[in-house]
Amino acid sequence: MSQPRRTRAAWRNIAQHRLALVGSAILLFFLLCGLFAPWLAPHDPTHLHLSARLLPPSTSHWFGTDELGRDVLSRTLYGARVSLSVAIAVVAISVALGVTLGMLAGFYGGFTDTVINIYLGNAFLSLPGILLAITIVAFLGPSLANLVLALALAAWVNYARLVRAQVLSVKEREYVQAARSLGASDLHLMLRHILPNILQPLLVQAAVGMAAAVLAEATLSFLGLGVQPPTPTWGAMLNDARSHLFESPYLMFFPAAALALCVFSFNLIGDGLRDLLDPRTKLLDSSAKLRNGL
Repeated sequence: MSQPRRTRAAWRNIAQHRLALVGSAILLFFLLCGLFAPWLAPHDPTHLHLSARLLPPSTSHWFGTDELGRDVLSRTLYGARVSLSVAIAVVAISVALGVTLGMLAGFYGGFTDTVINIYLGNAFLSLPGILLAITIVAFLGPSLANLVLALALAAWVNYARLVRAQVLSVKEREYVQAARSLGASDLHLMLRHILPNILQPLLVQAAVGMAAAVLAEATLSFLGLGVQPPTPTWGAMLNDARSHLFESPYLMFFPAAALALCVFSFNLIGDGLRDLLDPRTKLLDSSAKLRNGL
């Protein structure tokens, strides 16, 4: 099949997954909001205006104002920037660490596998991920860098175990053994023959990991262990809205809706990638089409 035909076939497969397209559209919307927040935000998100505190949604403040007179719409837009930046950084670090250690454990096995998978992996899995992140942030101090580091250290084990399992299967295949017999180095085998063939489940896991990172960042910010004020984050906005839940419910609604939609978009994308990249799903679709044709 020529390259243009493969490209058209790939786009047709993507177009069939409408939920994944919906998730991609929602995520693109949040990415644009975060990227262009300085131009889209109608007000300074940190500016205090006590005479305009707790104003309901209106034409001058579409999402209303909080207890300090800050514009909720502006803070929600800037919150998207923080949440997505943290999610991207966390997944990038945890994937890099997990792929490296998981590849080494699966490829070499033996003592290396025991140290990485049994001792190191189980040590990080002995505590729930969010509790481990809270412990790390509490020890290092709340800041954006420490938040990213804590969430990455709490998440890398999942990627490492996934990669290890995939490498154990792929390294015994004929093309890897053929390359080894031709004198290919271990690094060449891992980077050129094994890694490209284990990317599919890794991409799905990374999409789901993005959703988990957004939720974890909001949780830590809600507890006061995330990005510190006056930087607006969705979790901190939810924490500030607790004392005004009944008199000003919009303070809770808008950041909660943004958080839910962002997580929802990542989950839709993860489901779409799983269906798109899983060869078993493609085989079932082909069988269904054949039965319908008959």
